[in-house]
Amino acid sequence: MATLSDIGVSAGFNIISALLFLLAFAILRLQPFNDRVYFPKWYLKGLRSSPTHSGAYVAKFLNLDIKSYLRFLNWMPAALKMPESELIEHAGLDSAVYLRIYVVGLKIFVPITLLSFAVLVPVNFTNDTLASLSTLTYSDVDKLSISNIPDGSPRFWAHIIMAYVFTFWTCYVLQKEYQNVATMRLQFMASERRRPDQFSVLVKNVPSDPDESTSELVEHFFLVNHPDYYLLHQVVYNANKLARLVKEKKKKQNWLDYYEVKYTRKPANRPTTRTGCCGLCGTKIDAIDYYTSEIERLTGKIAEEQERVKTDPSCVMPAAFVSFRTRWGAAVCAQTQQTRNPTMWLTEWAPEPCDVYWQNLAIPYVQITIRRLIIAVAFFFLTFFFMIPIAFVQSLATIEGIEKAAPFLNTIVEMSFLKSFITGVLSGIALKLFLMFLPGILMCMSKFEGLTSISSLERRSASKYYLFNFVNVFLGSIITGTAFEQLHSFLNQSPNEIPKTIGVAVPMKATFFITYIMLDGWAGVAGEILRFKPLVIYHLKNAFLVKTEQDREEAMDAGSIGFNTGEPQIQFYILLGLVYAVVTPFLLPFILVFFGFSYLVFRHQVINVYNQEYESAAAFWPDVHGRVIVALLVSQVLLIGLLSTKRAASSTPFLVALAILTIWFDRFCKGRFEPAFVRYPLQEAMMKDTLERAMDPKFNPKAFLETAYVHPVFMEDEEEEEGDGEVDENMEPESKLVPTKRLQSRRSTPAPSKMSGGDADGDCESSPSPPPPMDA
Repeated sequence: MATLSDIGVSAGFNIISALLFLLAFAILRLQPFNDRVYFPKWYLKGLRSSPTHSGAYVAKFLNLDIKSYLRFLNWMPAALKMPESELIEHAGLDSAVYLRIYVVGLKIFVPITLLSFAVLVPVNFTNDTLASLSTLTYSDVDKLSISNIPDGSPRFWAHIIMAYVFTFWTCYVLQKEYQNVATMRLQFMASERRRPDQFSVLVKNVPSDPDESTSELVEHFFLVNHPDYYLLHQVVYNANKLARLVKEKKKKQNWLDYYEVKYTRKPANRPTTRTGCCGLCGTKIDAIDYYTSEIERLTGKIAEEQERVKTDPSCVMPAAFVSFRTRWGAAVCAQTQQTRNPTMWLTEWAPEPCDVYWQNLAIPYVQITIRRLIIAVAFFFLTFFFMIPIAFVQSLATIEGIEKAAPFLNTIVEMSFLKSFITGVLSGIALKLFLMFLPGILMCMSKFEGLTSISSLERRSASKYYLFNFVNVFLGSIITGTAFEQLHSFLNQSPNEIPKTIGVAVPMKATFFITYIMLDGWAGVAGEILRFKPLVIYHLKNAFLVKTEQDREEAMDAGSIGFNTGEPQIQFYILLGLVYAVVTPFLLPFILVFFGFSYLVFRHQVINVYNQEYESAAAFWPDVHGRVIVALLVSQVLLIGLLSTKRAASSTPFLVALAILTIWFDRFCKGRFEPAFVRYPLQEAMMKDTLERAMDPKFNPKAFLETAYVHPVFMEDEEEEEGDGEVDENMEPESKLVPTKRLQSRRSTPAPSKMSGGDADGDCESSPSPPPPMDA
């Protein structure tokens, strides 16, 4: 158990580490040859030029301006200077709203921290309960916690009242933020530039038809049921094998580029490689000739596979991207049931093309339910079995664990400084190491579930990560910590005393979480801004693989901010803050430092580094709100359990009422604000369509949407479309009659087919009365 001195050593270690990271960043970012690493977003936008292209030779690599080193902290005010409206225009609404989660943390915990230290800390500290329990292990920090209140004391009413105050304040902040973000989302969508996903829906579970291909069936269905607004469609192909071939070819091309650059630098020595595993074994051959022949072989296979995919009916999946002439038409289709059979012709808003996860489009709809069941079972076992190695390693990362595993180190680990370092730092490092590979595992599990967009994959992975942290890092650390630290007390007291010991011992784990916050939330965030790993990778790629400007852009592109890992981390600290606000207020200042420092760092990263792959218009906010509500409920339930062990059970009904009010508040917010995140109002769609007709009457939606949802592996063979999107005046209007190949009906007819989901006699659901369509 960490003492105040252990926490001091941990704070010193992590503060020094953070300062060293910040100092290294301040120096490295000023060097011209690192400019693309620390400011890649401006290069990708074409708003910054490389300082290595001009000036003296040495100045191309080193910054010789002494004055710039004196201003090495100017990145901090610069990160805060950009207003939010400009930030949204520069980085997108997703990035701006992501930063608001840190602001929410500050809004919640600044008043809570002040109230806790003004009310609860004096109430807790002015008791000597722990000192009277000679058999219990505790530290000075625990004297500031609820554990120091004697059983049955009326002072517990202060904690109950503060629990109400903290809950009401948190709910107030959540309600205001939900309202603000919902308004920002609608305003952003109203002012957003034209995008293909605004006009398109993704149709799944298209039924098979013996008389028509999937493409013909989709066209027939939408011409019948959406005659005024259907424009075109793109069926989904199972091109996963083709994508693998293209990826393999690109990999071979990178090796060929590397060896060509190597040969150019040393023309006297022809580079060689081996044909075996990873180039380490096998026959030694000429590298350039080998990779050239491999690329020619793959080019032929790619051409064959492209032809097969286009002509083989088995490669066509029962899904399609369907585009409409107006946003209104797309909104009606995406948000209504298409047929009487609710399992057929399922429609949802199409992701924007850069957000589509193409591999999962090839998964049949029937398999998705089975896959999600498999992943649910696998995640359950991963979550609970992962607790075993975490508990084992954390037990070794203690004084007692080291002394037991390596008795010859007893004299060393008993040294004052090393003892504090092991207690305050080592256990947190062990936990971080175990969690290092977790995000990749969870993302693979989410991909296996069959989600069709990168944004939904990240949101699903974030949910898993949060649940994993809750079970393993939060509950696991409390349970295993209590079991190991209080084992002696458990074995030497009567069974009816065990609940009391657990109730007192749970708050004592706050010291571990304090050290973990400093390691992960202070030093870890400072390491984020240093970007040491991307720095090394960029220079290696730039030295050996970069041959064109496009290669250099790919090498420096930092990608998205990483919602699937960042948001669960924030939510975990919100959980810790809400749980320990009443129990151990001493933890709250460490939480505040995390939120303030992280907001500063990630605002800088959003402005200068991360280039968001997609734009979901803050569709993740309901998840953020829901997890804060879960944290509130967990804090209330744990407080109920704790008070019941302190002979204050008569006060628990008041906390039960508080939990009921919290659930009611969540339902209110879901009904009031969540629809703005799951549905697009027809009024907004009509307003945007009307404005577009007035501003750009010559807009041709067909030219704009024709190739928007073509699979990327086919884009190389697509002919470049000329023109500026104007309407061809000689183009004849499309016929409303629907040609069909059905054996039972050889005429052109608008009647729905049996396979389309309607009845043969033409009885089908009618869509809402449409406004006048936009002329194509």
